[in-house]
Amino acid sequence: MFKKVVIIGCLTLFMLVGLLTGNALAEAAAAPPPNSGDTAFMLISSALVLLMTPGLAFFYGGFVRSHNILNTLMMSFVLMGIVGVTWILWGYSLSFAPGLPFIGGLQWFGLNGVGLETTGYLQGSDPVEVVSYAGTIPHQAFMIYQAMFAIITPALISGAIAERMSFRAYCLFVLLWSTFIYTPLAHMVWAKGGFLGLAGGIGALDFAGGTVVHISSGVSALVAAIVLGPRKNYPDRLSPPHNVPFILLGAGLLWFGWFGFNAGSSLSAGTVATVAFVATNTSTAAGALMWLILEATLRGKPTAVGAATGAVAGLVGITPAAGFVTPLASILIGFITSVVCFFAVSFKHKLQVDDALDTYPVHGVGGTIGAILTAIFADIRVNAGGKDGVLRGNFSELFVELGAIALAYIIAAVGTWIILKIIAATIGLRVPDQTEDQGLDINEHGEEGYNSEFADRIPNK
Repeated sequence: MFKKVVIIGCLTLFMLVGLLTGNALAEAAAAPPPNSGDTAFMLISSALVLLMTPGLAFFYGGFVRSHNILNTLMMSFVLMGIVGVTWILWGYSLSFAPGLPFIGGLQWFGLNGVGLETTGYLQGSDPVEVVSYAGTIPHQAFMIYQAMFAIITPALISGAIAERMSFRAYCLFVLLWSTFIYTPLAHMVWAKGGFLGLAGGIGALDFAGGTVVHISSGVSALVAAIVLGPRKNYPDRLSPPHNVPFILLGAGLLWFGWFGFNAGSSLSAGTVATVAFVATNTSTAAGALMWLILEATLRGKPTAVGAATGAVAGLVGITPAAGFVTPLASILIGFITSVVCFFAVSFKHKLQVDDALDTYPVHGVGGTIGAILTAIFADIRVNAGGKDGVLRGNFSELFVELGAIALAYIIAAVGTWIILKIIAATIGLRVPDQTEDQGLDINEHGEEGYNSEFADRIPNK
């Protein structure tokens, strides 16, 4: 009986896929052919952004105790599975299909109507002049590029709740968060007709995700750390990073992948991609350098962890501005973001909020500063598709950006609190105290990262 159900289900799915694919290919046949250079550039950029998720896993993994390394890695890796599927089913449609100013429709559910067409798939909605998101690449190339952003964004939150959240609860959390927090923000900022964006909205500038990615994940991370509560050993018996080379490896992979994150957001291999690429490297270098200077001046010694953290701060700060600013502005953005994030980390420790891996001080604060600096340094001479900022006489852009920041804070904070409270009331959020003492690797996943044969764990009583 079970085999019959499986066979019937597979045949039904096969016929449905055939019908949907046929419609998509028929539409593609009537559309202009894609530009092979732009398509190759976007596929490579998509791969680079996906590489950032394992990079983030190693960056976070180096900070935690050795018997939590696999759990920390998995909290990033599992997103490639969860969002890799849900984005195809409903995430992309809710984020980018024409709909309301605050959320997309479901007409692209399961990628129905999302094929290889290059243009025309946005006709019939306001603003009428926008008929595609990227007119030189297949629609599916744009879709899969955006999927990589949707994958890494909730993974960033894991840094705040490391070493104490149940893996089952975490998986449910990121499923709900990516659906109810990420998709509305992505639609409002980047989709046609979105409330905050340039295509029919109030005109907030967010080139590659300062608001959508970093502010949303950073604020959600802070809320999650507060709701979940501190680790048992916080703040008196915190362990140092167990593997600093992992931290540097992760930061290096993030730096490398971020070129796809920022330059790829130009959606073509042209001048704007070049601007974003140069800005990304420049701000990152400035952020790392400034963090080392601050450490050497205020703490006596520059550290490898500081260099990695400063680089990430520079990457976060330049993300919303990358395609809108000059190289000199990128240096200032990297310097300023690194300074603010440096002191935000210290201030967080004074507040004794157990954001375990400083997700909010780096991503939340860095994304906020980056968005504000975008409104200050934006230059339409760099990118005709953008806007001038405060230094070019457009003072109103600062207020637009502040409004977008405030709305992102509210959606992320309130939405995350609601999701966590629902999970806490149903399946629970935290692992038992004994599991936290022994480590999450063996208790949550049945394996260990270093095959220590449990020697460093507290024995069962």
